[in-house]
Amino acid sequence: MDALFSIYDTERNGSLDYKEFSTSIFGRPVSAASGSKATPEALLEKLRNKLASRGARGIIGLGKQFRIMDDNHSMSLDKYEFTKAMQDYMLGFSEGEIATLFRVFDYDRNGLVDYDEFLRTIRGPLSANRKSYITKAFNIMDKDGNGYLDINDLRGTYSAAFHPDVKSGKKTEQQVLQEFLETFEISHNIRNNNAPDHIVTREEFEEYYANVSASIDTDEYFAAMMTAAWNLDGNRVTAKGWANKDVG
Repeated sequence: MDALFSIYDTERNGSLDYKEFSTSIFGRPVSAASGSKATPEALLEKLRNKLASRGARGIIGLGKQFRIMDDNHSMSLDKYEFTKAMQDYMLGFSEGEIATLFRVFDYDRNGLVDYDEFLRTIRGPLSANRKSYITKAFNIMDKDGNGYLDINDLRGTYSAAFHPDVKSGKKTEQQVLQEFLETFEISHNIRNNNAPDHIVTREEFEEYYANVSASIDTDEYFAAMMTAAWNLDGNRVTAKGWANKDVG
């Protein structure tokens, strides 16, 4: 033990600090976990740039990076997998910075980072262009202008009569309309832990499409998708999509 200690005690002062130990192990000084003063936003931008430099700017590249990190193929990363990946890639983050980044990704605080969380966080916030299409779609749906969507906004705009479950008698039209509203609530409520109330706020609507946006590379394709789904050119919402519950 004395011989081993003396190998790491390069300053020969009878004590071993983090700098000495990390330099011996890694062959270079490594910052202590508590030594980072970078903000979570700065660390995230650094990670984005690092991944982009390795060809992971687009969806395909990001998906590949995620699968490499996901050792047990669960489509989610626990803290061990995330930390190991950051260290294996030698991206230059300290242990403290890696822990901060993990918390940034783990929106719902369940100790896991799933693919959607990873993808959306790396892709960053909505562009002004994409947000304008989401706003236009919401305003068309919000017929009474009260700032949220409910069953009354859907009636006369969407028809659930031809939904397979309604036609077979498994569900009523009202039940299908409520499920339609819940589609938009799910993304928001995962992060806020609120039960669906069948009322979709502007924030929830935008949150849903922010997640959709993360999987679309170009503004042009996003605009085409929103225009087709909500018939924005005609300023009228169509009843398409009930067969597969596809709202975007």
